[in-house]
This record gives sequence, C-alpha cells and structure tokens, in this order.
Amino acid sequence: MEQDVLGTIRTQVAAVVEEVALAAKLGPGKLMVVGASTSEVAGKRIGTAGAELIGAELFAGIWEIRGKYGFDLAFQCCEHLNRALVLEREVLERLSLEEVAAVPVPSAGGSMAAAAYRRLGSPCLAEEVQAHAGIDIGETLIGMHLRRVAVPFRPVIREIGYARVTAAITRPKLIGGERAVYALPPQQDSHTCD
Repeated sequence: MEQDVLGTIRTQVAAVVEEVALAAKLGPGKLMVVGASTSEVAGKRIGTAGAELIGAELFAGIWEIRGKYGFDLAFQCCEHLNRALVLEREVLERLSLEEVAAVPVPSAGGSMAAAAYRRLGSPCLAEEVQAHAGIDIGETLIGMHLRRVAVPFRPVIREIGYARVTAAITRPKLIGGERAVYALPPQQDSHTCD
C-alpha cells in the first residue's frame, strides 16, 4: 500500500475509535476490544493477504486515542489462536484474566494482533475478556468478547481502507419488572409551608 493510503487508514481508525470511546464513555478502567483483518483493509479476502504494516498503522491510530482517554485495549487474534486477545500484562492481572501461551504472528494470530504484541510494553494473551465496547474491522466477529448486553453502534466512518467497520457499546442488564426504576428522577426543590 502507498504511504498516503496508510496515513488515511490511521486517520480513519482514530476517528472511529474516538467516536466509539465517546459513545461508550470509555476512560480509565474501561476496556475496548478490537478485531481487524488487515487483508480486508487492503481489499482482499480475510486471511489471504495479511500485512503487518497495515496492522502497525491501525495500532498507531488506535493507540493515539487510547492515550487521550486512558481506556484499556485488547486486540483479538484470528481463529488459529482461538480468538485469544493481546493486552498489557498489567490489564490481565488487574482484571484477573487467565493467561494463555502463544506469540501471535501474521500466519497464526493475524497481522493486527502481531503488530500489537510487538508494540505493547509487556504483552501477553488472555483467552477471553468482557469488554465495554468493541470495534470490528473486516468482519472478524468480536462479539464473544463483549459484555452480555451489546448495543450496535454505527460510526460515521463505515469503512477503513476497504474493510467494513462495525462497532458495539455495552450497557448493564435491565433487571426487574413493571415497577423497576432505572434512573432517579431529577431532584426537585421541596418547599414546604409551615
């Protein structure tokens, strides 16, 4: 890919990540999962033309927005590593996640996960997470790593490179029945007469 196209990819992914981060109210202690097919970004069929250079550009755009808001990231590997997730060891330990052993490479894990693994300070893999939000670039199927109640989110930018983009934010389950209240009413001044 040409350098100007790579720069466009970085700009596009940064815009999508920021839009999702704002919609999901992500900040410190919140987790976003990212799945990406660099083959799809390049206009090829998933799993056929992985490119770590594209993965590096995606990572740079994602990491820029992560730095702005302070949320945590998990990068989904491909099915050859059972869709395990690359994340910082500190995040794995803080969330009490189970570590699995592998090093993602473009042919087993995918180029995005391989690029993330090489750029994180202390990378490791977890088998699963329950993220607060997620972005799927190229239809990699991230749903298994989202919290239980996922709400589709349609970002303004619907393609990164040639890959379709889908996203989701999550919310807590609404419990209770017809008498349940989900938000306190605005507080009113209680003027009483004596």
